[in-house]
Amino acid sequence: MKPAKILSVDDEADLESLLTQFFRRKIRKGEYEFHFAHNGLEALTMLLKEKDFDIILSDINMPEMDGLTLLAKVNEMQNPSLKCIMVSAYGDMSNIRQAMNGGAFDFATKPIDLEDLSVTIEKAIKQIEYIKQAQEEHSQLESLKTDLAVASEIQHAILPRIFPPFPENESQLDLAALMTPAKDVGGDFYDFFRIDADHIGLVMADVSGKGVPAAIFMAVSRTLIRTVGLQGDTAGSTLTLSNELLCRESVDQMFVTVFYAIYTISTGQLTYCNGGHNAPYILRANGRVEQLPQSTNCVLGIMPDMTYSDGEAHLAPGDTLLLYTDGVNEAFNTDFEEYGESRMEHVLGTVYDKTCQEIIDAQLADVRAFAGSAPQSDDITIMALKRRA
Repeated sequence: MKPAKILSVDDEADLESLLTQFFRRKIRKGEYEFHFAHNGLEALTMLLKEKDFDIILSDINMPEMDGLTLLAKVNEMQNPSLKCIMVSAYGDMSNIRQAMNGGAFDFATKPIDLEDLSVTIEKAIKQIEYIKQAQEEHSQLESLKTDLAVASEIQHAILPRIFPPFPENESQLDLAALMTPAKDVGGDFYDFFRIDADHIGLVMADVSGKGVPAAIFMAVSRTLIRTVGLQGDTAGSTLTLSNELLCRESVDQMFVTVFYAIYTISTGQLTYCNGGHNAPYILRANGRVEQLPQSTNCVLGIMPDMTYSDGEAHLAPGDTLLLYTDGVNEAFNTDFEEYGESRMEHVLGTVYDKTCQEIIDAQLADVRAFAGSAPQSDDITIMALKRRA
């Protein structure tokens, strides 16, 4: 631990020997380090040259620059961890009061009671340590906030954000998506990618946990699933292999729920595999809202050697597939009521004929209206794909 660096400012020559003699044990033990100046101007020069002084022990009445002027100059430095203890004659209460009003930490009167001064210095050191710790924690917090902002930008950058994503197929399909994290960074993600000219991979996933760990596992999961999916195998085999790879990467029992589908553009055929995720909805062109069967497969990243099974569905022209995470149906309001699937189905039944972006906007707006002033408790991610022809 660094010694407390004390600057004594006094035009009386014998004070230097008095202080070094009285505090000799603390000086020898490396607890105190004394420096001496004979007036305010000399002290100010030392303060500007060496920025690490902790305590200034200054007489008020001195030639060239008095203690009150020095105190004002020290205040201009705006260093809250630098404490000034002012010294003056016993009867000089006017100057002492002015010094305390001017921001001095404490005062001592001449002749100096060194025992009392020792207590005052220790009290100042404790407050200095507290301030320095708070400054360090603040710096760490600011650094963390900067890191989180960068992480948030990176996380959003790795998700597809260009819509429409497949302009060459715009007459055949409409697709939109959004992810709104509950914190600076989230664990939800969506993804879509072209497998070949007639097939598109669709991913909706939710990583366990929140914050930075979930965001890191999210990035790993997204990369692995996309890499395996681009090989063009079935939905079930894609999640089977992805699970094996994620089990090797998972720490602290982190896992991810995943709905992965392969959409055939020319026919509207959908083959999918649900790894423990929310069952998606199909909004039929006639206004009927259907939910796909609940998942019978395990979440990914927990148990190796699992085989994931496929399911099938079909989108007719005008039908829309809606994928989402539980931040939608499990949103809470200020009365701790859950939004629920019934409210969701009601909203979807009123917007079945809208564009994908309009469907997503309407669903998100209804969740937010329901939640009111309640804080967002979980990431909200929604993706919609409509077959146009």
